[in-house]
Amino acid sequence: MSGTTIISVNARQVYTNRRNPGVEAIVTTENGAVGRAMCTSGVSIGTHEVDFSFDGGAKFRGKGVMRAVNSVKEVISPALIGMDAANQLACDQAMLSIAENAKEKLGGNAVAAVSAAILKAGANALGIPLYRHIGGAGAMYLPVPGVAMAAGHDRYGGGITTPGGKPTMSVMCYGFDTFAEASYACWDIHTRWCEKMKKLFGGEPGLRDFIVIPKGIYKSDEEIWDEMMKTIIEAGYEGKVGFQMDVATDTYHNKEDGKYYGLFNDQPKTKDELYEFYMRIVKEYPFVIIEDPFNEDDYDTTAAFTKDSGIQVVGDDLFTTNPKRVAYGISKGAANTILLKVNQVGTISEALEMIQYAYKFGYAVMPSDSRGEGESIGDYAVGINAGSIRESGIGARGNRLLEIEEELGPKAKFIGARGLKGFRNQERADQLNQK
Repeated sequence: MSGTTIISVNARQVYTNRRNPGVEAIVTTENGAVGRAMCTSGVSIGTHEVDFSFDGGAKFRGKGVMRAVNSVKEVISPALIGMDAANQLACDQAMLSIAENAKEKLGGNAVAAVSAAILKAGANALGIPLYRHIGGAGAMYLPVPGVAMAAGHDRYGGGITTPGGKPTMSVMCYGFDTFAEASYACWDIHTRWCEKMKKLFGGEPGLRDFIVIPKGIYKSDEEIWDEMMKTIIEAGYEGKVGFQMDVATDTYHNKEDGKYYGLFNDQPKTKDELYEFYMRIVKEYPFVIIEDPFNEDDYDTTAAFTKDSGIQVVGDDLFTTNPKRVAYGISKGAANTILLKVNQVGTISEALEMIQYAYKFGYAVMPSDSRGEGESIGDYAVGINAGSIRESGIGARGNRLLEIEEELGPKAKFIGARGLKGFRNQERADQLNQK
């Protein structure tokens, strides 16, 4: 344990790119290694996620996190001083044993930030890359990346709850030999898309950002998909790039009448009508991934869609990275991929346990950095040999994955469409291999 012993655990409130403040935890080891990790609340939050600790009151509109920061300083820190940062499980268990319902009492954001900081401190103290600390010698696969295209919730009347810009639409670049080639395709398509949107209505985001499309530009999202497909073809990537969409359907679901309002067009939809709509668009457009196509507790309909659509169906709010919800979803055959957001469940150890359970039953895991992981999400993806990742084709996350690919050298593997779940995606892989 020499050198990897934890000598300090600190925290502070920080600004994030999610508007709400986040908790940054800082763990330092005996040999001077430091691990920093941040946890923030997301835009689309499932009702089954672990509870975060917020301050309430007027400051930061009630979303301040000083209570969580103080939990780290006053309660979590004394419990971890002297422990081995390289022993992730023992450290996580020590936190969870502080009190009954520790995540609720301390704040899921406090626990998650510290757990991730321990992981990084352990890797730094051992002098190895984070992906190697997570996955050992077997960490070598680069995920299929994507790039943001369109977002917005009020084009056709808005959602039922606070929508947070959903659905979001991206393109996934799978038909390439290396991550670097896929990354360039992401940049090329996104650049062309931004130029089009600027001419159309003045939309001009920063690098890797979604363009929020306002009312009156398109009559339906099908027109958006037509333009996305046209952009892919113009860039010369037809058959190598597909669509990914995070619907976050609960934001459009009226629980009183069971209908979905303002989603994809201005027509209210029953569950059956939405199902038929999905089945049509996966045949007419190159969708390779759809996330949360139905409300967060509708396992049966999600299971049927997974079977019938033949594409990668991702559960985010459906699973919330929670082992119990994942186990139930697997028993129903709902979705075939779990979105990985570590702080939805709390600790790194719990997330890794969930990942192994998912792999055991043939499910994929798709990492997402939406809760503050930043460029480290690339290490998570390679560490668990994920077949795909939310966006991350360019920007800081893309840079980290390019760096990892370079570090791995000849051992780096990019399997493209074979990394995506679903028989339609396997057909795409077979077609690419024949060329």
